Amino acid sequence: MKIAANLSALWPDLPYLDRFEVAAEAGFDGVEVLFPYEMPAKETQRALLRAGLPMVLMAAPPPNYTGGARGFAAVPEAKDRFLYDLRRALRYCDALRTPVLHLLAGVAEGEVAHETLVQNLKAAAEAAPKDLLITISPSTADDLPGAFLQSYDHAAEVVQEVGAAHVGLLFNSHEAAVMHGDPIAVLKRHAGLIRHVHLADTSAGQADPQTLSAALRDIGYAGWVAALYARSAPPEEHLELLQRLRG
Repeated sequence: MKIAANLSALWPDLPYLDRFEVAAEAGFDGVEVLFPYEMPAKETQRALLRAGLPMVLMAAPPPNYTGGARGFAAVPEAKDRFLYDLRRALRYCDALRTPVLHLLAGVAEGEVAHETLVQNLKAAAEAAPKDLLITISPSTADDLPGAFLQSYDHAAEVVQEVGAAHVGLLFNSHEAAVMHGDPIAVLKRHAGLIRHVHLADTSAGQADPQTLSAALRDIGYAGWVAALYARSAPPEEHLELLQRLRG
């Protein structure tokens, strides 16, 4: 199992460029950064080289720090903005040799929004290299009120309508538990569409990491698993959990 550290979540008290080597020290196989756009790509490249780790995922569009929209792949009036940010994200993916690009649907509703998301994903699939995986996932109401994608079933419907082999789902264990109750059932129901996995909060009522890792093996998942748990844990605690995950 290839396990990456999500540096947007882990070790938030450390400077961005220092987190890469800490992830390597903790035993991770790779890293992901949701929004690396604040830092010139060359600075992130150097940090990756120093740590000896690959970058395995980034997200788009970059966050709006003024309180504006968080993602707009499903927003009909933002199609031009989506295509503009897509081009920027693809340049970063190329510079950092990142194999997965996660696109945010944003806040929208209705059939027009559905068609907009499908069309934008088709445009992204056409613009991206065929070895770059493109993922979407739903958002919980707490995380993004009014989110267009609010279930994995809806997200899977969109992916199937796009019909491109390199477009799929990002499975998040916390989101699946909150939305559907049983994250393992969600994982198995959409196994054929899952292209990336986030192992997030594993609090009471949710599947523990070992159960999730066993389920991933059962469905034959061979992609990356990224850790977003135990945000400020020292490296040795991460190493212990990684050893349990790898079984």
